[in-house]
Amino acid sequence: MPLRLNIGLSKKLGLPDYGSLGASCNVDIELDAALLQTDPEAFQRHAKNAYDACRRAVQEELARHQAAPSSTPANHPPAANGNVGGNATGNGNGHASGNGNGQNGNSRGNGHQASEKQVTYIRQLAGHIKNLGVRRLDALAQKMFAKPVVGLTSLEASGLIDMLKGIKAGEIDLDAVLGGATS
Repeated sequence: MPLRLNIGLSKKLGLPDYGSLGASCNVDIELDAALLQTDPEAFQRHAKNAYDACRRAVQEELARHQAAPSSTPANHPPAANGNVGGNATGNGNGHASGNGNGQNGNSRGNGHQASEKQVTYIRQLAGHIKNLGVRRLDALAQKMFAKPVVGLTSLEASGLIDMLKGIKAGEIDLDAVLGGATS
C-alpha cells in the first residue's frame, strides 16, 4: 500500500493601501509505505525536497507578482497562474492580492472611489476620537473635500485618514479644523 505525502505552504505579504499578496503551493506525492519503518531518513529527505520545491515556487510566484505592477495596467490584474499550484488573485490595483471583501477591490489611483477597507478604517479611527460622531466626520470630509466620506476618492480617503491620525494623536485640533461645525 502506498504512502501519500501531502506538503503545503502558503505565504502572504502586506502591501500599501491595505492590500496583500499571497501565494500557495501544495504537493501530493506517493512513497513506499515501508520507508517509514525501513528508512526514516529517506522519508525525511523526500518530505524536505517536496517542501523546498514548494518554498521556491511560492517565493518565485511572489517575486513575479511583485515585479508585475509596473508593467500591468491597473484595470487588468495579473493572471493567477504559476508554479506548482502557486496562486494569487488580483485586487484591481495591479498587485496580486486578496482584499478580504469578496470583491476585486478598487483601483488605488487618484480618481477612483475609496475602497471599502479605507471607509471602514476611517470610521474606526473616528470612533476613537472624542466628540467626533458620524455627522462631524462627514462635516470634516465636506470641509476638506466638499463631499461626504462615502463619496471620497482613494487619494482623498488617504488624506482624511492622515488627518484623523493627527487628530487622534493630539497633533491637530478637531474644532479648529471644523471651524465651529457641530453635530
